[in-house]
Amino acid sequence: MTNQEISQVFIRLADLLELLDENPFKIRSYRTAAQTIEDAAKPLTEIVEEGGAPKLRELPGIGEAISQKIIDLLETGTFKLLEETKTQIPETTLDLLQIDGIGIKTLQILYRQFQITNLNDFAKFVDGGGLESVPRMNVSTQKRIRESLKRLGY
Repeated sequence: MTNQEISQVFIRLADLLELLDENPFKIRSYRTAAQTIEDAAKPLTEIVEEGGAPKLRELPGIGEAISQKIIDLLETGTFKLLEETKTQIPETTLDLLQIDGIGIKTLQILYRQFQITNLNDFAKFVDGGGLESVPRMNVSTQKRIRESLKRLGY
């Protein structure tokens, strides 16, 4: 796995945890780790080969728990917290963040109030006039969302 791919896993985990209203400090630690991983001058695979978890912990923002998650990710392609989190909320829910006008707060509303968990369901929701029932959704944002869906092929 490349550093970019590892970083994306931690960003997605942070987004899922945010949707679940997890501890903000925990979420921030995963976002910080993701940025550190992305900015690392050396591939994490090399760092792990050189010195395992202790060597990873030399990177800023990478502590014991995150270093172990990185090793698990490199060895198995996943780690326990990620899998547990994905059982609570479908990872496809995060695909909605590709849409211009959808951020985490709006995504929380779409997931919690309307049980939208993927782009297909969201496109149907929009086609059926559902955007009008989303709190704090103004007309210009609705227009941006519709245009963005069209660009994505929905």
